[in-house]
Amino acid sequence: MPKTKEETLTWLRKISGELATATLKRLEDTLPWYRDMPPGRRSAVGLVAQAGISSFISWFDDPRSTPWIAADVFGAAPRELLRSVSLQQTLQLIKVTVEVVEDRVKNGGEALREAILLYSREIAFGAADVYARAAEARGLWDARLEALVVDSILTGEYDDELPSRIAALGWHGHGEVSVLVGTAPKMLDVDQLRRTARHMSADVLIGVQGSRLVLVIGRAWPSNSAPDDAIGATPLVSFMEIATQLEPGFGAGHLVLGHEVPTLVDASKSAKAALAGFAVAKAWRNCPRPVHADDLLPERALAGDGLARATLINRIYRPLQSHSTELLTTLWCYLDNGRSLEATARELFVHPNTVRYRLKRVSEVIGWDATGAREALILQAALIVGSIAEPDAPRRP
Repeated sequence: MPKTKEETLTWLRKISGELATATLKRLEDTLPWYRDMPPGRRSAVGLVAQAGISSFISWFDDPRSTPWIAADVFGAAPRELLRSVSLQQTLQLIKVTVEVVEDRVKNGGEALREAILLYSREIAFGAADVYARAAEARGLWDARLEALVVDSILTGEYDDELPSRIAALGWHGHGEVSVLVGTAPKMLDVDQLRRTARHMSADVLIGVQGSRLVLVIGRAWPSNSAPDDAIGATPLVSFMEIATQLEPGFGAGHLVLGHEVPTLVDASKSAKAALAGFAVAKAWRNCPRPVHADDLLPERALAGDGLARATLINRIYRPLQSHSTELLTTLWCYLDNGRSLEATARELFVHPNTVRYRLKRVSEVIGWDATGAREALILQAALIVGSIAEPDAPRRP
């Protein structure tokens, strides 16, 4: 066996090919994931192992000459190898290679064995550094892609690539979607928001627009169950409950939840409602946090929001008008008389119980209760907007 360092180097260079061949044989015998790889990927992994052996010989000659060992070793493999080989598999590869080299050079002296141990430690740390850099780059790319998707949802400017971008982000949402808009905190904890959403069986897309924090929320089911099975197994958590749990992740100020829409592609409608509500929430003195955008319909309509006016007309005015003009007239009178049952009954020449019954029917038809102060404001706004939208009646000759 060699005695001096020069003799050891000459011997190592002579057996480097033998070490590479033995390493590839050991990889195929001991690592199932290596055997199952396509030939091209297996060849790339073999190049990494061979580069590791060659790099060790160069490092043993002069440890100061190769400060970036990982770059030497992993530079021999194509970039896509990082996507197909995990960090755990890479460490297994290093372990097998070191074992083969140790077995072959076990009689090469104490200095050589110590060099192998030191080099294997350095290469393991180097591999971790390579994967950490790749993960960081992927994280930055995902953040930019997520910001682009959220911006597309807010503006409503979609293209054919949006579904693929959403899929690339690993979106797990199914079915209905709602958009939550609030103030961005000084220190945004994105991971905490995602953990909270997962705890509520939801998934979120997160975007920061200036001082606003925007969350696109979708319900998510376990990977081993279909959405229909999940619906039958457990009751759906409302988006307002999810928003309430996410509320601590927002900064001070108002928090507005848009209405539900069927799919993520339709989320721009919910986003427009939430943004419009966020802009006028300060006009409601006791505005809750979070609040439904539809609870801010009067303020939104006064601010010129066309979607709010259309909602007031289509969900309140026209359903009452088509159901019964009697209910519409009773509601008008009740609101004009300061929500007084007796005054309304006198104007309509009916009993107060009749007014009470008709108001109950109004609530059943449209879902809003005129006896509540806030809902009465919404209903009065609907009557005003609906009347303005009515075509002018023909004048009498």
